[in-house]
Amino acid sequence: MINREWHLLSRPVGWPKPEDFALVEAPAPTPGEGQVLVRNKYLSVDPYMRGRMSAAKSYVAPFELGKVMQGGAVGEVVESHAEGISVGDHVLHFFGWREYAAVDAKNAVKVDPEAAPLSTYLGVLGMTGLTAYAGLLRTASFKEGDTVFVSGAAGAVGSQVGQIAKLKGASRVIGSAGSDEKVKLLVDEYGFDAAFNYKNGPVAEQLRQAAPDGIDVYFDNVGGDHLEAAIGSLNQGGRIAVCGMISVYNNTEPAPGPKNLARLIQTRGRIEGFLVGDHYDLQPQFVQEVGPWVASGALKYRETVVEGIENNLEAFLGVLRGDNIGKMVVKL
Repeated sequence: MINREWHLLSRPVGWPKPEDFALVEAPAPTPGEGQVLVRNKYLSVDPYMRGRMSAAKSYVAPFELGKVMQGGAVGEVVESHAEGISVGDHVLHFFGWREYAAVDAKNAVKVDPEAAPLSTYLGVLGMTGLTAYAGLLRTASFKEGDTVFVSGAAGAVGSQVGQIAKLKGASRVIGSAGSDEKVKLLVDEYGFDAAFNYKNGPVAEQLRQAAPDGIDVYFDNVGGDHLEAAIGSLNQGGRIAVCGMISVYNNTEPAPGPKNLARLIQTRGRIEGFLVGDHYDLQPQFVQEVGPWVASGALKYRETVVEGIENNLEAFLGVLRGDNIGKMVVKL
């Protein structure tokens, strides 16, 4: 079998360019003892992948040049040399950006396609969902009655943060997004109390209008002017959970930090970054609580689905541009 897989050829400077990548044909891998061969059905593309394309020191090793990249994937087992996983089972793993993957059984998590669509295990019931849950409830120490502001609120993580906050008793939830269509979605479908298009005016002014009494929690997916605006509207004892800073991922020069950090002294505010990998102990609690919300329709989700592995790179670039509504996945 021929396996098509995406390789990183050179480290992007600024915005990634098509010539930094190549779609390569190679023989499908042969699984060894304790491994399974998975035919991937859905691949995940996420903003954090931009960081792995750089050689800069980070919390995870960079992608290797000339080799296939990695990412979340879910697929069907077509060959098994491992106990507990059979041909025909479906598994979640981390060897995306390719059609076939040989995966150690210990790194493959069985999922049930009857319980939920396979793609949801990459999004609302997967890593992005747990990111929202852990970041809001643990890192930001959300409590009932809080006013919550979410940037990148129409994305896979942000849309769940806002809805979980509402389901947990937030007094007010505000979201920012990059189009009027997304703003309408946040209010009409996801139940946000207010939302604004950050392209329509200064973020700080629009946030003050949407949250005249200030905010208690800010869930940051964007950084930049959003972070500065949130600090400016933070109430006493406010908490900021930094999940991502997509506005600066493609910068070639260091981005200036917020100019109003001294306000944290006045508000006794707290800023804390987090990684979902530090919170996998919450996975059982997350599935137990969020699964029924998804099944009942209490927590809604959207997916942007791109067809074909040949379009995997364009789907990733679309995430950086903000083309997606909800989770961006590639269907093979």
